[in-house]
Amino acid sequence: MLAEGMIMNNTNAHILISDIKSRSPLIWNISNFVSMDIAANMLLAIGASPAMAHAMEEADAFASICSAINGAATINIGTFDNEWQKCAIKVAKSVTMNKVPWVLDPVGAGASEYRNKNAMELLNLKPTVLRGNASEIISLSGIKSSGKGVDTTSSSNEALDAANIIANRYDTIVAVTGEIDYVTNSSKTYAIYGGNEMMTKITATGCALTCLIGAALTSEQEKLEATANIMGIYSVACDLALQKANGPASLRTELIDTIYNLSDKDINDNIRIELV
Repeated sequence: MLAEGMIMNNTNAHILISDIKSRSPLIWNISNFVSMDIAANMLLAIGASPAMAHAMEEADAFASICSAINGAATINIGTFDNEWQKCAIKVAKSVTMNKVPWVLDPVGAGASEYRNKNAMELLNLKPTVLRGNASEIISLSGIKSSGKGVDTTSSSNEALDAANIIANRYDTIVAVTGEIDYVTNSSKTYAIYGGNEMMTKITATGCALTCLIGAALTSEQEKLEATANIMGIYSVACDLALQKANGPASLRTELIDTIYNLSDKDINDNIRIELV
């Protein structure tokens, strides 16, 4: 058993990515206008099959398809209006009824009452994983936050208490992204190291990670470990991509290419996950 504080350089993360590539699971995304392109391309690069479908009339059909073929869903509120929110609520209810895992990305929670309302309505439907930056997670916990829209002015470390509150209150896994990433179910917490500041200069990289978490949830790995592993894989890819990038635009391209070309050795030699 892993001792507290021990870095897991040899995880089963490489098995996770091999499983995704071999099965090409359907990941149904209620996304936003900014993130659709990079999210879909990141899913394709890792071997999953993305669907960007937002029509309420398709909700039941896609939920049934995902259930039948072991898929997952993600909901991202970044550019929602009232109709998208109604659709998202129907989707969340449909996938839950069909026992399909789903991820909620509460983009910009804390920036406006409207976003808070949308995020809380969906959080009350108990997503499998809630993934957000520190300010978003702090805001949803009820603790005072200093968020400014989709950006965060709080550190991921500051959001740990908030993450545990949410995980316990809603019986969900909470993934907090930042300088250090954290994943918790309130009884067990992992820290994931890696990534780089230039990622904040590329729009929707966090949204893309949300979709990759959706792909990870379709594996046979325990949901908390699968979430930590895919976040570790993403951090490794970010670090490796930065070695070839000249700036944010080339980093975006290199990141997608790196996700596509990641080897078991790349993952096993570079992944850093700690039980805290």
